[in-house]
Amino acid sequence: MRLALFGGTGRIGTHVLAWSPRSGHQVTALVRDPAVLAGTEGVGGLTLVTGDATDPAAVQAATDGSDAVISALGPRGTRTPGLLGAAARNIVAGMEKSGTRRIICVSAAGAFIAGDPDMNMLTKVVLPRVLARQFADVRDMEDAIAASGLDWTLVRPSRLVNTGETGRYRVRPDYTPAGGGKISRADVAHFIGATLIDSGWIRARPALAY
Repeated sequence: MRLALFGGTGRIGTHVLAWSPRSGHQVTALVRDPAVLAGTEGVGGLTLVTGDATDPAAVQAATDGSDAVISALGPRGTRTPGLLGAAARNIVAGMEKSGTRRIICVSAAGAFIAGDPDMNMLTKVVLPRVLARQFADVRDMEDAIAASGLDWTLVRPSRLVNTGETGRYRVRPDYTPAGGGKISRADVAHFIGATLIDSGWIRARPALAY
């Protein structure tokens, strides 16, 4: 499968890059600084496109010819406000032009805790205030993706940690599995790969936690 990858140099995206060639996928990754992945282009079918996800032309170049798109971009807060929403609109436009239908996008369960029936009230009050700008960007991204006619999956991990891949975690529609507080970035990438292969969770918002 030919994959277009956004956020490939991030802490989830690097795991996606690791399993893609092992699974027989060819990846075109949009990167702001190709030097970060120096020596990897051409290895395992990896192609690099230099540019930023807020640039429609760069996004289009990365998307053209793809069978599916994976966005592992994360919110940047004050450094790049509105990154996720702007990137999502560019990706949707690029996919519509290229005829690509499938997209799996990393979101964040925390941006939606206000509606979580199992979350304690203190967390519901405090966390959205602390991360208000980042969570607003996440919701803007989800709105842009969900409003498209694409075959989307919005993956909502709980608190991200850097432990290894286990392949064992819980998945719940929309909200974090009850009692779950964290998920490794490696296991988020594992779920993305599994969902890509089995075409599961189409137009759904799976939330992940241990």
